[in-house]
Amino acid sequence: MPAPNLYQTDFYAWTQEQSKLLHRQQWQQLDLANLIEEVEALGKQQRQELRNRLSLLLGHLLKWQYQPQKRSRSWLATIRIQRLDLAELLEDNPSLQPDLVRSLGKAYMKGIELAVKETDLPSRSFPQTCPYNLAELLNPGFYPGEPSDLINE
Repeated sequence: MPAPNLYQTDFYAWTQEQSKLLHRQQWQQLDLANLIEEVEALGKQQRQELRNRLSLLLGHLLKWQYQPQKRSRSWLATIRIQRLDLAELLEDNPSLQPDLVRSLGKAYMKGIELAVKETDLPSRSFPQTCPYNLAELLNPGFYPGEPSDLINE
């Protein structure tokens, strides 16, 4: 059985070593198999971050719309922060834009789960498909349902 390499025993040290080798253009010494795996994982991680932010935004917009009497500054802050973080993520990774469309259905299902858990409303209270389009979701001025004094604070 081969001895464990740095990748297996100290991931951070492995990343630093790989970075130095890349800077020095020491191609033959690179741990290519693990380096390829990690680069692929980074891309997947960015897509997952997009879906997570979208899910949180959708869940809070549903709560906002379906429980207007419980609206709070906390909900408002979460909506605003998720929109800012989504915008930043898309600015840093413009090739993720098409993933918004592909991710909307799954993100909406997770958003419903969040809203059900936090509102005690049954899942049938919410539409089966996402009632918001992407332009609305990313629009900092869009808040579904009745206007709220909290928005202008």
